[in-house]
Amino acid sequence: MAYEMRFCPNCAGTLAPIAQMEDSGEKVRLRCAACGWTHWNNPTPVLAAIVEVDGKVLLARNAAWPPKMFALITGFMEAGESPQEGVARELKEETNLDARTVTLVGTYEFLRMNQVIIAFHVQASGTVRLSPELLEYRMMELQDLKCWPAGTGYALADWLRSRGREPVFFTAQEHQEWRHGLVQPKETS
Repeated sequence: MAYEMRFCPNCAGTLAPIAQMEDSGEKVRLRCAACGWTHWNNPTPVLAAIVEVDGKVLLARNAAWPPKMFALITGFMEAGESPQEGVARELKEETNLDARTVTLVGTYEFLRMNQVIIAFHVQASGTVRLSPELLEYRMMELQDLKCWPAGTGYALADWLRSRGREPVFFTAQEHQEWRHGLVQPKETS
């Protein structure tokens, strides 16, 4: 469900698209005519973890996703924490794994969701115990990983290249099937 900002959080006035001069010129944004408050609609920082345990990469399925759709561990950054602290916290909350090393892979746009993804390679240890947010997981060999053509998929591709592996991307049809839960990643033990 997409939420829309409709009222000013400062005075409860109705927000409306209003043009105003900004540093880059005139810009139309949702603004409050009563008090002048502006809804900037800035992208949200999202943390992503390429979780490596004993040489394999953990992919998980969110409870809200269709069957067979697996991806990286992700979560929102919280106020008062560094991205590195946040990704370690998310990893612990969602999988019970402990982050041993946390290394920046890169930052990636995810325009469809108005997010900026900050991706890390996390070497982890411990016993996987999923949070209620996740239903299942797979431990994948590097050669079995396929990248999806969006945000965290590009992070995974860059990480694979850093490991000397040329990434393989889903075809457009495979990506659609993956998003609808029709493609099963090959499970490895």
